[in-house]
Amino acid sequence: MSPLLRNTRITTEYGHDLVLWRSRLAQFGALMVLVAFAAAPFAVGNYWTTVLIYAGIAAVGTLGLNLLTGFTGQASLGHAFFFGVGAYAAVVLSGRFALPFPLWLIGAAALGGVIGGLVGPFALRLRGNYLVIVSLGLVFVGQHVFEHWGTVTGGLTGTAVRAPVALGPVDASALALPWITLSRNQGYYYFVWLVVLVLALAARNIIRTRPGRALQAIRDRDLAAEVIGVSLVQYKVGAFVVSSAYAACAGAMYASYARYVSPLDFTLFLSIQYVAMMVVGGIGSVMGSILGALFLTALPRLIESASASLPFVAAQGGGGGITVFSLNQALFGILIIVFLLVEPRGMVEIYRRIKRYFQAWPFSY
Repeated sequence: MSPLLRNTRITTEYGHDLVLWRSRLAQFGALMVLVAFAAAPFAVGNYWTTVLIYAGIAAVGTLGLNLLTGFTGQASLGHAFFFGVGAYAAVVLSGRFALPFPLWLIGAAALGGVIGGLVGPFALRLRGNYLVIVSLGLVFVGQHVFEHWGTVTGGLTGTAVRAPVALGPVDASALALPWITLSRNQGYYYFVWLVVLVLALAARNIIRTRPGRALQAIRDRDLAAEVIGVSLVQYKVGAFVVSSAYAACAGAMYASYARYVSPLDFTLFLSIQYVAMMVVGGIGSVMGSILGALFLTALPRLIESASASLPFVAAQGGGGGITVFSLNQALFGILIIVFLLVEPRGMVEIYRRIKRYFQAWPFSY
């Protein structure tokens, strides 16, 4: 084969790898998923629409953590801090400075990215357990600041948030279409999942381009990556910036939707939830981040709904049982352990196995 034909073949195969959906069946499946998500708020009711909104917000935060941990190998428990930074940035930018949407959302993400850029240089000297400890300390420092900076955060009593998702005559909380008027939940549902779609596509394009390959090289062998010309300073700090911006964006959306935030919303347990979503969904996977967020946001609500029929669960912890909250906390830890031992690649790998099975059927075994 001539060098020209060989190079053409390599270029074609590389271009094929960059295609989002490689077959018409995959395109049809993606279209069906979009249709299902579009119809969901009309089919599942107001309560589960709220759950899906929180799942979408969690998906944005999990995407950011996966870019940092799953693709760069920088373990972190500090995601709750950046989530809180985004929430309080939305409070200040939309309330005190009266910035309209989308400026308060972009500003919150930018502030999270800037703070992440200040924290990022610590990743150059620390790794593994040491970096986890530093990021853990960041959560407790954030808790102290959030609780005592009362003029901004309202202290332990919290503060109200006025950050409407409105651009001109279009308001997500009162969206009127020619054929139907959407409720606040339905409008926020579409806003949140549109942001998830945009940021998921952005994350996927990051990891499939040169910066993404550099991040994965650092994750696998940082010294070897540096030898071949990858700048550890640029990419490790950059990963912290992007990850923190994603978390702050999620925090800003949370504050806008909840309309009230408190320092108790941004504890270590929130960081553990994000780690669980990443591990259960799939470490190093964009789709896994979304699957993990959906599953672990819905699971506590399902347990709460079924708590009356569970003999070992008590609403207030009386009668020798445990509370629903304690059970959910335990489940997050158990799921992290089980998936790391049984299926380290998470739910996305289970999906891929099922997909390969049906693709090979009837010759699958």
